[in-house]
Order: sequence, then structure tokens, then C-alpha cells
Amino acid sequence: MHIDHTPHPYESLTPDSVLDAVESLDYLSDARILTLNSYENRVYQIGIEESVPLIAKFYRPARWSPEQIREEHQFTQSLADADIPVVPPIKTADETLHNHGGFDFAVFPRRGGHAPELDNLDNLYILGRTLGRIHLVGQAQPFKYRPTLDSFSFGQQSRQFLIEGDWLPEDCRYEYQRLTEEILTLVDAAFKRVNRLKNIRLHGDCHPGNILWRDNTPHFVDFDDCRMGPAVQDLWMMLSGDNSQQTLQINEIIEGYEEFLPFNRAELQLVEPLRALRIMHYAAWLARRWQDPAFPTHFPWFNTSTYWLGHMMELRELKQSIQRPPLQVGAY
Repeated sequence: MHIDHTPHPYESLTPDSVLDAVESLDYLSDARILTLNSYENRVYQIGIEESVPLIAKFYRPARWSPEQIREEHQFTQSLADADIPVVPPIKTADETLHNHGGFDFAVFPRRGGHAPELDNLDNLYILGRTLGRIHLVGQAQPFKYRPTLDSFSFGQQSRQFLIEGDWLPEDCRYEYQRLTEEILTLVDAAFKRVNRLKNIRLHGDCHPGNILWRDNTPHFVDFDDCRMGPAVQDLWMMLSGDNSQQTLQINEIIEGYEEFLPFNRAELQLVEPLRALRIMHYAAWLARRWQDPAFPTHFPWFNTSTYWLGHMMELRELKQSIQRPPLQVGAY
């Protein structure tokens, strides 16, 4: 495996440069800076003199184009304009995307909250209602610059990156190639079986860490991965447990969802295929980001023999789960 020792761009993003960037928008910082839990981008809480702190997000260089980032901002603002609980960036001088020291960045108001309790069916119903409202806005028009979640971008490209980059240990290389080829064949077949499959604008990464729960309301944050895709992508990450538990959960979510928007039941065939694509994409994401100094520090277990043995076991289980009957609405 080739190791690139070229300094990573984020190494030049020092605390002073972060404060300078925020102050370039005419804020006066009190020099307090707190690094928040984010790996894809760099996110900081910045203290502001005689005011509440701000959140500053510095986008990973060369990941999104300015047009794609602005689409993210426009989407979240359209949701906020519809009184949906999201956190859009602050507009300064009629612009939400700024550049300082070579980094694109945006500032956001700070919002508190905690992750939702997903074992509470009432919470799932509320989450479903909110997602129905988000998707009602999301289906109104497509993204022009943002990509689509599909088998090629999340599956095939991830697979090729790991194979061609020589990340795989020799003792699992053949099985990885065989298993992932079989999984992607099953994924493609599942997508083809879905009648009236429609791609809409999505949050794209609806795990509990991107939902702040307060005052019995879920506030959706971090639309960095928003893209076009099937509606079920924003639902399935809230499911956990065995088949009977997931059936109860998806029924609550869809009941709330359909207060605002019909849900295409055929998309439930995509729950396990989408899970498989996410897991394949995650392994390649770690490999793609390995030259970022934050990744070896925070993911020291990656690219070890233990990791790849576990990943291979996960792929075998995914292949089996994709072939099981999908969850059923109304089946308790």
C-alpha cells in the first residue's frame, strides 16, 4: 500500500486561522474555540464577545464544489422557511458560503439537544412526521449539482477503490471481490424490483447523531451528505433490533410520515441493500481519508487484520439479509 506523506490541507487550519476566518465576517471572537466531533469536515464552536457562541464549519477541500455546498444551504433554508426544525447557515452580506485562507466555510447558530431515544415508538412517530415534511419540500424540485445515492457511487466505486488501492489483505482479497460482486448484483436487482422508484432531495445521513432532540421535537442538523435518492434512505437508519422490533418501528415511522406524504411501500425492499451500500462505502471512506491525520488517531483499528476479518463477516451477513423478505407495513 502506497503511503502519501504530503501534508494534508487541514494541517494549515490552525486555531488562529479559524478565528481569523470567523472575524472576517465582522464577528468579534473572545478567542474561545472548541473542536467538535466531526471527521469529514472540521467544525468548531467559537465564542463571540457579548453574544452566544457560533458554530463554524470548514468544508473538506476538493470534496464538494461551491455550487454543491450552496445547494445544501439553499435546501436547508427552504426547509426552515417551511417551519421545519433544521439549522440553516447564517447569511452574511447575502452569502452563506465564505472562503478564507483557501477553505470554504459557513457559520451556524448553536443549537442544543440530545440524540433521540429510538426505542420510544412515540418518538419514531414524531420523527416520521418530520421526515414527511422534509420530503414534501424535498420532492418539489431536484438538486442540480448534488449527486444521487446509487449502487455505482456507493458500491462499485468503493469496491474498486479498495481493490485497486491494495488495501485488502491477501488472505481475504478473493473472498472480498466475490462477496461484494454478489452483494451488488443483489442490490441492483432490488432497485429494479421497486415500482415507481422516485429519487428526491434527502438529508442523506439520518443517524441519531444528526438529530438533536429537545422540547419533544427533533431538529435535523448536518445536511453535508444531502443528495438525491429514495425516501427510505432517510428512514432505515432509525431501525434497530430484530425483525419484529424493526417492523414495529417502521410502522410508527411511516404512520407519522404519511400525515404529510404517501410512502411507496415497495421501497422497503431497499432497506438491507441500502445498509449494504453504506457499509461498503464506509470502509472505502476510511481508506480514502487515511492521509488526514485525524483518521489514524480516531480510527486506529482500521486496516488491521481484526478489522478486515470483521468486515468480511459483516459482508456475509449482509448478503443473507438482502435475500430475506422485506419489512411489512401493517404486520405486527
